[in-house]
Amino acid sequence: QVQLVESGGDLVQPGGSLRLSCAASGMLFSSYAVNWYRQAPGKQRELVARITSSGTTNYADSVKGRFTISRDNAKNTVYLQMSSLKPEDTAVYYCHTATVLRNYWGQGTQVTVSS
Repeated sequence: QVQLVESGGDLVQPGGSLRLSCAASGMLFSSYAVNWYRQAPGKQRELVARITSSGTTNYADSVKGRFTISRDNAKNTVYLQMSSLKPEDTAVYYCHTATVLRNYWGQGTQVTVSS
């Protein structure tokens, strides 16, 4: 049974940093691209960052230069390092991956950027 578990969300002041983790079980995470999405209240879920199985990364324009996605294949975990956080980064952050058969989502972790 495949499970994705996010952690690391918190309340942080503007300009602060957080590192989110997405730990996978039941699948070899390194074989698949992994995405971080976020959803703010009243808004659609949006793609924030992506890392392919070969390590190629892509970012939404709104987070380029501030967020870094990475993976530790030995730990079957993908990270999202977030810095210079802004109030508009406040959202529930979700980890996602997909096989040829289906999509998998984590339960989400809340990030709140506020003074």
